[in-house]
Amino acid sequence: MKLMQIFGLFSLLAIFVACLGLFGLVAFMAERRTKEIGIRKTLGASIPDLTLLLSKEFIKLVIVANFVAWPIAYYAMNLWLQQYAYRIQPGLGIFIISGTLALIIALSTISYQAIKAARANPIDSLRYE
Repeated sequence: MKLMQIFGLFSLLAIFVACLGLFGLVAFMAERRTKEIGIRKTLGASIPDLTLLLSKEFIKLVIVANFVAWPIAYYAMNLWLQQYAYRIQPGLGIFIISGTLALIIALSTISYQAIKAARANPIDSLRYE
């Protein structure tokens, strides 16, 4: 039980640090693409279109990361579960749930900066050009 609590605490800490890194990366990307966002908004792009534009590449990265991590996690889980007398066979469902949860966490982290960048006034980003 103590080991489970320690693993849970460190897992939450790792997720929090990963979200902070993702948040910083999205803020950096939105800052670099301010002019592009301003031009697209001037030409009539909507806020959902701009949010999707900023989120699309991060969604692809999360999906690729899941497909890379699933075989490694399956192998590690099988090794770990072999030391127990009563064990289960890990199924595909647990991986789909974890991938969906990772995607939801990434989208919730990304959405604040993406919506903030999409709602910015395009005049401010284009004024100094």
